[in-house]
Amino acid sequence: MLFLRDLIFKDFWLKLFSLALAVLIRLTVSLAIEKEVTPIPNLAFQNARRTFFALPISVLSSAQDVHNFKVDPSEVEVMVEGDAQRLERLQAKDIRVIVDLTGIESAADLRKRVDISAPVGVTPVRIAPEQVRVIVPPKPSGPS
Repeated sequence: MLFLRDLIFKDFWLKLFSLALAVLIRLTVSLAIEKEVTPIPNLAFQNARRTFFALPISVLSSAQDVHNFKVDPSEVEVMVEGDAQRLERLQAKDIRVIVDLTGIESAADLRKRVDISAPVGVTPVRIAPEQVRVIVPPKPSGPS
């Protein structure tokens, strides 16, 4: 009999607090599973945005191509998104702006899409302009 009384009443307030805490945790987990949300604010790093101005465009063409392609405009503005600490360390040279002209022989008023290559964890959000005009000079005439 003494054993049962001690089992219930010894450290009664500590046991009652533990029970209340267990019920609260169980309700929180049930709510999170049911609503598919976390009851705790998001502790992950917040994404930030940063804009780089006047990034030069690199023209990519095949090795056999002897054209001296030019693009207009020759620079673009790029907005990227990522973790704030990563963006703080990011430099303009880490972002590559490319126009792929492989297989282009000649064309009048040709417009090509600008592609961005950014480090892992950095996502391009906006490119201005998205397309550039390609200027294809005439092929040099060889000796006759």
